Amino acid sequence: MPSPADQRPFPAGAFEGRDLDLDGYHFEGTDFTGAHAEGLAFLECSLVGCALDGAALDGSRWSECGWDRVHGVGVSLAQATLVETRIEDSRLAAVSAWGSSWRGVTVRGGKVDWLNLRGATLRDVSFLDCVITELDAQEATLERVTFEGCRLVAPEFGRGRYAGVDLSGAELCAPQGLAALRGATLGRGQLLGLAEELALELGISVAD
Repeated sequence: MPSPADQRPFPAGAFEGRDLDLDGYHFEGTDFTGAHAEGLAFLECSLVGCALDGAALDGSRWSECGWDRVHGVGVSLAQATLVETRIEDSRLAAVSAWGSSWRGVTVRGGKVDWLNLRGATLRDVSFLDCVITELDAQEATLERVTFEGCRLVAPEFGRGRYAGVDLSGAELCAPQGLAALRGATLGRGQLLGLAEELALELGISVAD
C-alpha cells in the first residue's frame, strides 16, 4: 500500500460513489455516513479517521487498503472482498460482513461490537490486540486465522470449517460452539477453563 504522500486526496468532505473503481485515493476525515458504495472497487486507498455509520459497502472490493481510526455503527460489508488490507485502531459496531471474503487481512487494536461473519471465508487473517464482542463465525470457513492478544466475548462457532485457526493467544469469554472447532488450536489453560462448557455441548455429564 502506498504512503498518503503518493495518494490523491479525496476532493470532498462527504463520500458519494460515482466511479466503479477508486485507485490510490486518501480519505481523511471523510464522512461515509449513509454512503452507498455497493460494488465499488477501492485499490490502494487509505481511510483515516473516517465515519462509516450506516455505510452500505455490500459487494465492495478492497485491495491493498488501510483503515486507520475509522468509526461507525451499522456498517454493511455483506459479500465484500478484502485483500491485503489492514484495519487499525478502529471502533466499529453492528458490522454485517456475512458471506464476505478476507485474504491477507490484519485487524490490529480497536474494538468491534457484533461482527457478523456468518458464511464468510477468511484465509491468512490476523487479529491482534483487539476486542470483539458477539463474533458470529457460524458456517464460516476460517483457514490460518490467528487471534493474538485479543478478547473475544460470546463468540459463536458452528457448522463451519476452522482449519489452522489459532485461538491460543486469545481470551475467550462465554464461547459457543466449541465442539465444532475441529482443526483449531487452544491453549492448555484455555481447554481446562472451558472443559465444563465443552462437556455440556458434547452431552457429557460431569460427576463431582
